[in-house]
Amino acid sequence: MKCVICKQGETRPGKTTVTLQRNGVTLVIRNVPAEVCENCGEAYVDESTAHELLYRAEDTARAGVMVDVREYVGTTGK
Repeated sequence: MKCVICKQGETRPGKTTVTLQRNGVTLVIRNVPAEVCENCGEAYVDESTAHELLYRAEDTARAGVMVDVREYVGTTGK
């Protein structure tokens, strides 16, 4: 797909790091599968991956964790 940010590059399958922050909680998830622009590096995750990332962020916040760095290992099935 054409990158909506730079409008020049095409995206290719790759991996990215996603950082989520809310209410004093910071969650960094590395090696997230994404479509990455070959020109500017902007990354796009699909809907199911985004859902999984948000679920993990909520789970982290409920556990009382302030900062966490994790490796993406696929879905938890929730």
